[in-house]
Amino acid sequence: MEPTTTGTPAPASASSAGTPVPVPAPAPGPGPAYVFRVARPEDDDAIGAVDGSFTTGTVFEVVAREDGFALREVAVEPPLTKVFPDDDPEDDPEDGEDGEDGGGDGAGDAGGPRVFVAADGDGAVAGYAAVSYSAWNRRLVVEDIEVVPGHRGRGVGRGLMERAAAYARECGAAHLWLEVSNVNAPAVRAYRRMGFTLCGLDVSLYDGTASRGEFALYMSRPCS
Repeated sequence: MEPTTTGTPAPASASSAGTPVPVPAPAPGPGPAYVFRVARPEDDDAIGAVDGSFTTGTVFEVVAREDGFALREVAVEPPLTKVFPDDDPEDDPEDGEDGEDGGGDGAGDAGGPRVFVAADGDGAVAGYAAVSYSAWNRRLVVEDIEVVPGHRGRGVGRGLMERAAAYARECGAAHLWLEVSNVNAPAVRAYRRMGFTLCGLDVSLYDGTASRGEFALYMSRPCS
């Protein structure tokens, strides 16, 4: 999950399949206005090219105990740089859980997978969020959210999350849910600013992968 920072969200009443919502870049300094919309087929290459890597000077330390877990933020020296593999199938935003295209022109029934993009003033993709809806527990899962490095700190991540939240309400979701690695401290802090709280963890999810040794943190936020 890609770290994002605070900014001006898209209006909560905006339809996920309706008119694109322009959001001005926040301070500091001048910047482009972003349009948040449903992804189109022509966005696929730009979405696939988004660099989700990050560097952090802190991580969240997780200690498993007989009676539970302890979680605390600790400094790391030198700072840790995380680069995600290009061929990770779990990070492919183009396919939903049922194998259907998550992009398209925004048409279709509420409840299907969606990919939202943020486009800058030149129409270039500045970030994306891939989501899917689970009807049995009324959960909108944020499968992936990433922001192009040059657009971080301008409210792109928050705008994408608010677009996802608007779609969650259309679906009748009770909450949004996501998974993030314990080493992605910038993302954890950003999600907390967006209203997410820790709701669980898994110390073995990444075993057998390139992220072996990291722990999965689960976070959620109500739709109300």
